[in-house]
Amino acid sequence: MKLKSIIVEDEQTSREILKNYLKKYCPNVAVLGEAANVDEALVLIRNHDLDLVFLDVEMPYGNAFDLLDKVGDINFETVFVTAYNHYAIEALNAHASYYLMKPISIDELIKAVDYVTEIRTKEDALQDQVLVTKTKNVDGKITIPTQDGFEVLNTADILYCKADDNYTEIYLNTNKKKLVSKTLKYFEDALTESGFARVHKSYLVNVNEIVKYIKGKGGSVELSSGKQIMVSASRKSELLSYFK
Repeated sequence: MKLKSIIVEDEQTSREILKNYLKKYCPNVAVLGEAANVDEALVLIRNHDLDLVFLDVEMPYGNAFDLLDKVGDINFETVFVTAYNHYAIEALNAHASYYLMKPISIDELIKAVDYVTEIRTKEDALQDQVLVTKTKNVDGKITIPTQDGFEVLNTADILYCKADDNYTEIYLNTNKKKLVSKTLKYFEDALTESGFARVHKSYLVNVNEIVKYIKGKGGSVELSSGKQIMVSASRKSELLSYFK
């Protein structure tokens, strides 16, 4: 897992040391930016979808806790990096993932990053359990991942799904299209029991939306929207079985 992070530290030398340590010993951490004060940090946090913030406590014009108060709804992990141990309780109350003392111990830094990686991995695994659910259990609905969570679709609104490498394009009867970072096989597993048929290596169609079948070696189907989709010869029998 790649952790998208920023460093919030008013001393340039300290920022450089931490950045170099991360590059050398924690290659799964991508440092997207640096901030020397609360205002600069706020800009970075609002402009990036972050996993981790390395946060010094004492800064000009405000401290780490002022920053966290201004952020409000925090959706990233924090690792406090400070020369003062008397902030530990306050950091714990602010739900810090780790508390690093300066000068930074490389072993402790690796432990901190490993701990955050474990937290984010577990969170992703939990989300993946609901990103595409078996529709028979959720009354004709399916969830698709978005950048900030997931969106719920009615399966009856889906005309067809089209493969796009490791992505899937979902076409709806509202003339809208959703691009999802999941494979077509992923959706085939989730939707087959809800009346969707894989008619081609690149297409999964809602059988209830088929209005015509045109004969041929594999043939093709026409959907209610007028869209025609070729049927692979190897998929023909499976498709026609829906209409027996």
